[in-house]
Amino acid sequence: MLTELRIKNLAIIDAVTLPLASGFNVLTGETGAGKSIIVGALGLLIGERASSDLVRTGADKATVEGVFDLHDRPDLLKALDERGIECEDGILVLKREVASGGGRARAWVNGSPVTASVLAEIGRTLVNVHGQHEAQALLEPEAQRHILDAFGEAERDVQAVAEAWREAEAARQAIASLQSRRDDAAKRADWLSHVAKEIGEAQLKEGEDERLDEEARRLTHAEELQQLVGELTGTVESDAEAMRALGHLQKPLAALQKIDPSTAKLQELYDNAWYALEELAREAQAYAETVEHDPARLAEVDARRDLLFRLMKKYGGSIEAVMRTGKDARAELDLLDTASLDMRGLEQRVQETDAALQRAAAALTKKRRAAATALAKAVEARLPDLGMPDGRVLVHLAPRETIGASGAEDVEFRVALNVGHEARALARVASGGELARVMLALKTILARLDNVPTLIFDEVDAGIGGRTGLMIGDAMRDVAAHHQVFAITHLPQIAARAHHHIVVQKAAKGGVTTSDVGVVVEADRVDEIARMLGGDSESVTSREHARELLATAAAGAATASGAATRGRAGETQRPKRRV
Repeated sequence: MLTELRIKNLAIIDAVTLPLASGFNVLTGETGAGKSIIVGALGLLIGERASSDLVRTGADKATVEGVFDLHDRPDLLKALDERGIECEDGILVLKREVASGGGRARAWVNGSPVTASVLAEIGRTLVNVHGQHEAQALLEPEAQRHILDAFGEAERDVQAVAEAWREAEAARQAIASLQSRRDDAAKRADWLSHVAKEIGEAQLKEGEDERLDEEARRLTHAEELQQLVGELTGTVESDAEAMRALGHLQKPLAALQKIDPSTAKLQELYDNAWYALEELAREAQAYAETVEHDPARLAEVDARRDLLFRLMKKYGGSIEAVMRTGKDARAELDLLDTASLDMRGLEQRVQETDAALQRAAAALTKKRRAAATALAKAVEARLPDLGMPDGRVLVHLAPRETIGASGAEDVEFRVALNVGHEARALARVASGGELARVMLALKTILARLDNVPTLIFDEVDAGIGGRTGLMIGDAMRDVAAHHQVFAITHLPQIAARAHHHIVVQKAAKGGVTTSDVGVVVEADRVDEIARMLGGDSESVTSREHARELLATAAAGAATASGAATRGRAGETQRPKRRV
């Protein structure tokens, strides 16, 4: 959950720290005190556009930091760890900085710089802001489909459809690939036959060009080679004097070694020299026997080299490339003979995978239809308590022309909030306040399914009052049993239902208007609720009414479900103070 929000030099805010708690948090204050700025600060942490106009007059930059305690959310900690982000003691800090004068905005996660898109991706797994006319995840078709499937416990069916679709798609792609290759081979059959024949008749061997080059050099220079090797062998064999001189060295070497054994190395060098001369003579003679002046063979080698050169120029820069070209040409020609048989096998595979996909999609559709009816009824039943007695909800399943990876239908949440009006897509609801309340109704039903730990509701009370406000407050308390809820409200009925109450006030410091915040409890909270009721916190009537609202909320909390009680068990205690 979000434990602390730090804002510095943002709009009219100089520097404030909002201490938040688990359960239902509420933010109140006079109009223009800066409540919307705080919501905007939260928006910066989830990747909303950063403008230099947000920077407080006279400041170089504005910063927003959010401190999140995730020790009880191992799923989120695991996801962060997979990104290489370590959270010591389960604490995560997101930071966004906006420079004045049009400078670039910067972002950090636990002190490490990241892009704004990475910050947004992480931030939206932690915070979901619900405000008037804002495009929230709940309005996206994919999110609505996910909600319906989670509500209907159809996750396994969704996975089965996705897997069946992948297999069917792979089979169809295999057919398309085979058809394409067969058609291409048919168009090029004459050329492929020519290539395969020309390369096949050449009977190429790997490395043949290098061996032929070596042989051509020997044949071309045969006479010169014979002369040179003759001189070499003749000199070694005829220089008897040199050999006798070497033989005379044996006696003094033996005498030296007898007196001084350390001269044994000299004997070794002598032996090596003697044997080396003998080996030189043998090798030179053997080489001389291989050198032959053969013009006919040279002509054969040159002809073969010319053939290889032409083939390499046509089909690749090496013998290996030419051989691969020939192999590929033969394979394409073979495809013309085998494609029909292969095609029949693939067509059978497509039929099987399509049948499996249709079965999986039908099972998913059945679950979705049942879940759609149940979810619509459950949400619709909450609308009267939220000030929309004539509200109707429909979860529409629109059949697709073809089955996709997510099933055979698109999912769309539709609502009709007034008598005589047809249901329209949730994203097209005209009134921002109505939209927020419909979303609150959904959140109440789906709270256990939503993995985002912190939900922000901005002006969910627009256009309502009295008894409806109490009901909305109760609905938020229900959601707060499973999430941290943070609401900005003008209604005392909603504020009284909160577990943790923060007040924002505007004042002048050093001749400059600024906003400040503080937590209110007990008598200070009575004063704030009284102010919201009648504008005069000293009014006896207003204060009595405020105490009654708070007492009603406390009584409701005492009889709340065990789940709600557990959701508030970790609420942080704050000092009694009033800003």
